[in-house]
Amino acid sequence: MDGVKAAKRRKITDKSVPNALAQLPEFAEDSQMYQSLLEMEKKLDWTMNRKKVEVQDALARNPTTARTLRLFLSHTVSGQMWQTGEAGAEGVNFETGQGIPAWSLKVEGRLLELSNQRARDRVPPRKFSTLIKRMIVELDRDPTLYPDGNVVEWPRGPAIQQPLDGFTIKRTGDQPTKVRLIIYLEQTPEQYKVAPDLGNVLGIKEESRVGIIQAMWNYIKIHGLQDKTDRRRIRADDYLRPIFGGEGIMFHQLPELVNRYLMPPDPVVIHYSINPAQVPPERPSAWDIEVKMEDTSLKNRIMVTVQSSKDSMSDLTKLDDEIALLSQSLHNSHTKRQFLQSFAKDPASFIQTWLGVAVSRLGKCARKWTKLRVLRSVLKSCVGVISSGYPGLRKLLLSMKECVWHLEACSESY
Repeated sequence: MDGVKAAKRRKITDKSVPNALAQLPEFAEDSQMYQSLLEMEKKLDWTMNRKKVEVQDALARNPTTARTLRLFLSHTVSGQMWQTGEAGAEGVNFETGQGIPAWSLKVEGRLLELSNQRARDRVPPRKFSTLIKRMIVELDRDPTLYPDGNVVEWPRGPAIQQPLDGFTIKRTGDQPTKVRLIIYLEQTPEQYKVAPDLGNVLGIKEESRVGIIQAMWNYIKIHGLQDKTDRRRIRADDYLRPIFGGEGIMFHQLPELVNRYLMPPDPVVIHYSINPAQVPPERPSAWDIEVKMEDTSLKNRIMVTVQSSKDSMSDLTKLDDEIALLSQSLHNSHTKRQFLQSFAKDPASFIQTWLGVAVSRLGKCARKWTKLRVLRSVLKSCVGVISSGYPGLRKLLLSMKECVWHLEACSESY
């Protein structure tokens, strides 16, 4: 019963047309078109499977892109002499800080939107604090007047922090101040500065580890430095000999070699001036910084394409099943047609041939049943010998040999 159920559940995959039917003149043209469609479908399935693997590989590698981070610096002042006049000193409250000359520095940043991005592909932009690892603000002030608070540092801690669009630094004072802003960017993938020894050879100054290894491999292929006898060995030219420290290295040593020439990237340094004695600018100063990050827009589009592809594949599978069923029905109809045509052409000869085939099959079945009855009796005798104990061991061996012989005879008849 299990075999019958498995046969019923077996999926029909044959979608071909019977050869005898395809060769008929009235069906020749349609059959040729159908075969052409089947060949085209095979090529299309191969292309779709290859693209599917490429999409899965792209999703696994997390596509990246270069975006522009626009940084804004501005400041405001309060309690300055030009704001309060000569009577300003009388209203100073040292306990609350009201009336004391002070200024505030505001650091903001936002990602610029892509010019060719569709509205439906837009995602909420990342906050400024998620794009930096660490930020240091150095204030160039007279240490005798302002001994504390001249260095402000914001490290990105391991704990979950609320994303911020900017930072504000407040200080007291009425003296001109030079500000030095040092920003360490958070980039995806992680970027590294290449040491000049290797960077001058490869022509890159800053890149990801994978990008540097790929550039190294491209240099090796372009200059033919892979050993022709042992493909695992890389030979050194005049430029790579100081880097390899010899005449060559093995291929698996390339990543370790590249790691020796990687350094942390240089931070972004911005200079800004604050003069409390003057009216602050109406508009903030802006700087554009290139940041490499994960391309969420492309990833979302790929995910949508993959999802729609899954829905389409389910529809295509249903259509393939229907085509296979129709093809199977066509085969069955062709068999019935041949049967009826042979019967109508010569009924007497057809019936004799058919009866001969039936008798032959019945004879084979009768012989198989006879062998099975003999096998059953042999097995019964084996059971009797086993039940008699140790004295019947010789008879058991002879019975087992006879059983094996009948099994081989049955297998040959099948």
